[in-house]
Amino acid sequence: MERHCSGIGCRNAAGSLQCPTCLKRNIEGSYFCSQECFKTNWAEHKTVHKVQSTSGYYNPFPNFRFTGSVRPVYPLSPRRSVPKSIPAPDWWKDGIPKYPPSMRRRNKAEILDAKGQASMRKVCRLTREVLDIAAAAVRPGITTDQLDEIVHAACIERNAYPSPLNYNHFPKSMCTSPNEVICHGIPDQRVLLDGDIINLDISLYHDGHHGDVNETYYVGDRAKNDPDSVRVVEAARECLDEAIKAVKPGALFREFGNIIEKRARGSGCSVVRAYCGHGINHFFHCPPDILHYAKNRAVGVAKPGMTFTIEPMIALGSFHDVTWPDNWTATTVDGKRTAQFEHTLLVTEDGVEVLTARKPDSPGGPVPMPYGS
Repeated sequence: MERHCSGIGCRNAAGSLQCPTCLKRNIEGSYFCSQECFKTNWAEHKTVHKVQSTSGYYNPFPNFRFTGSVRPVYPLSPRRSVPKSIPAPDWWKDGIPKYPPSMRRRNKAEILDAKGQASMRKVCRLTREVLDIAAAAVRPGITTDQLDEIVHAACIERNAYPSPLNYNHFPKSMCTSPNEVICHGIPDQRVLLDGDIINLDISLYHDGHHGDVNETYYVGDRAKNDPDSVRVVEAARECLDEAIKAVKPGALFREFGNIIEKRARGSGCSVVRAYCGHGINHFFHCPPDILHYAKNRAVGVAKPGMTFTIEPMIALGSFHDVTWPDNWTATTVDGKRTAQFEHTLLVTEDGVEVLTARKPDSPGGPVPMPYGS
């Protein structure tokens, strides 16, 4: 199999040149096309030495052409258990979500009655609580697997099942997506570094309903002082906020994408097109599809009693994506940073209720552009 250069954004084939530190520590896959490329990428590459060593950590895809600096750090921890007393969704055992044939044939969103709406309010409140607990733990030096452990425990404490766990065989209880990772990052042994940004995506199943929320956070002070990181994170935050303002009975689903793309372009950013918002209720993902880019062809209008997510993914560079060989982790094709925010929404008679709204003491929140940028 042809080896590819480990240099960020490098498209050259790798020769026999390998990082000497990686060789010494038995870290596989650190090949470069030239000495010059190795020197250029040294500042980013050396971060793997902090987490990959003779302790057994490794990159499971050494020949994959990564687009940015983030690498998977294996082995993954064992699948975390859920007490049998906690009601679980249908995929908990075999990994396969069950959808009725009628749902696959139509794009009709369910209208929840008062009882269903009450269940959604409760599960979304719990989902927000778990996200805030995880966000409070974000700091340089913690691993994404440790964040997953915190989230899993918080779900169990609330008698809730972490919806991602074994969903289509996803191995963890949350998604952690740093830097150029757009979404669906698998928590592993990678250490968060001062200067990273990271999206935490939390979903819970409780009382027969799902809640879904995510936010992007700054890791340490370096990230808050990096103009590009602040630009993409705050653009993503405002894209969601602006789209939510348009949610009301009669609103066209396709219009949300026009609002989001206009705001993203105002910050010189693009809107990822490969992933969309979705209906959520008894089912984790169901109609309607909420597309985030302009001039889309999303079908339908908002009606009271509908619950769905809006979750724009905003990139500093290209909106095109690449998926890692784990079949989950999606990254930007050019390795540039990306950010995402998500809320679960309930359409009311006169507007919208943000079921996963931030609380006054929720960690994170808007950050101003660094002075002088």
